[in-house]
Amino acid sequence: MTTASTSAVSAKENLYLQANYAPVTKEVTATDLAVIGELPKELSGRYLRNGPNPAQAVDPNTHHWFLGDGMVHGIRLSEGRAKWYRNRYVGSSSIAALRGQPNIGGPNWNDSMGGPNTNVGGFAGTTWATVEAGGVPVELSYELETVGRNDFFGTLPGAFTAHPKVDPKTGEMHAIVYAWAEWMDHVQYVVVGADGRVSKTVDIPLPGMPMIHDMSLTQRYAVIYDQPVTVDLDLALTGSQFPFRWDPDYGNRLGLFPRNGEAVDIIWVDMPLCYSFHPLNAYDDSAGNVVIDLCVYDAMFDKDVQGPFGDGGLGRLERWVINPSARTSSISVIDDAANEFPRHRGSLTTLPYQFGYCASPSEGFEAGWPTLKHDLNTGKKWVFDHGPGRAAGEPVFVARDGGTAEDDGWLVTFVHDLGADTAEFVVMDAADFTRPYVAQVPLPQRVPFGFHGNWVSDRSVSPPDA
Repeated sequence: MTTASTSAVSAKENLYLQANYAPVTKEVTATDLAVIGELPKELSGRYLRNGPNPAQAVDPNTHHWFLGDGMVHGIRLSEGRAKWYRNRYVGSSSIAALRGQPNIGGPNWNDSMGGPNTNVGGFAGTTWATVEAGGVPVELSYELETVGRNDFFGTLPGAFTAHPKVDPKTGEMHAIVYAWAEWMDHVQYVVVGADGRVSKTVDIPLPGMPMIHDMSLTQRYAVIYDQPVTVDLDLALTGSQFPFRWDPDYGNRLGLFPRNGEAVDIIWVDMPLCYSFHPLNAYDDSAGNVVIDLCVYDAMFDKDVQGPFGDGGLGRLERWVINPSARTSSISVIDDAANEFPRHRGSLTTLPYQFGYCASPSEGFEAGWPTLKHDLNTGKKWVFDHGPGRAAGEPVFVARDGGTAEDDGWLVTFVHDLGADTAEFVVMDAADFTRPYVAQVPLPQRVPFGFHGNWVSDRSVSPPDA
């Protein structure tokens, strides 16, 4: 095991700096990890997850959970073994300055000091760390060391997002991106080809600058969420605070952008006031409607300006059915329990599907954060209880080789044990929530609550020893 120390962060009364939200202070390399149970031998690759981990002390009175240096945690599996765990800061101007090192290479279109802290995954044979609101993706090596900024090999004109969607039929990656400090009157639709190079960009005028955290994709449309969380100039001018606040006067609407069209072709549909960070999936139904499943909050960043969980309610899972011709919608609640970080089988992105998986977070930890499975055809819900004080993160689906059923595969994630102040990587049977863990891999240090990640098979990004 090798470690490198970083600075600690003061917590005070900020929820998002306490307990398992608090950053870790070491970069660790651990090899030949112990396995409880049996890792499926077909799982050959890396589970990676990104999240904020401030490297220097921050002001707990103004710190927002979404801010802070990015840190990727990863575990490599091969032939039924857990070969290594690593956590590494994502390179940035600020990390380089803190360490007294030269700035990382690659173009930095808006001179951002920070680095991607929100998502990480494999695409076009490359490992990418990504963030919204203007930052350029950062390329990582197989072992999670920073290679440098990578603007899709010189083809990205500006900002990108942490939540692109890959069309499994075309291999293209689609994104709705914003850059609040540079673009105050528009966002951009970006398409990246399967070769990792941008093939299309379209500017989309908007009446303000909303926080567009995610998007949806169907075979016909890219879906734009123009929601009532917008830039607050008073907060922005402080230079140290998260600049977005709840803005009910802005209204709420959804835009259906024809994938082969232009901005003037967008179909805008007014929606009730609410906010959604994350859709589960979307598709076009046989009647010409757009069906969207997503996690919905009544308000966001209204009372709690330091994170997403303090505005008096957690996200519920809803289905929105949009009629593009009539510009109308119908809304039904799939599950009014807490649902977040939704995932589905990736090969069914843009297509009708049956199963979705969510984490079920809460402000407290004592009851634990279970993993949920939803049958979207029947309404049935299964709960995988990780135990008291054990909190599971975003459940990532990995299909079983040769499987034919939609849910024939595994769910992988990190589980945090708040009482023991430890973490482990777990594998669950996605088809059978009555089955105990298929495998558990205790990790050498705690993994703080973070955001998003992916399973990156060795077929998609080759290891150096291939």
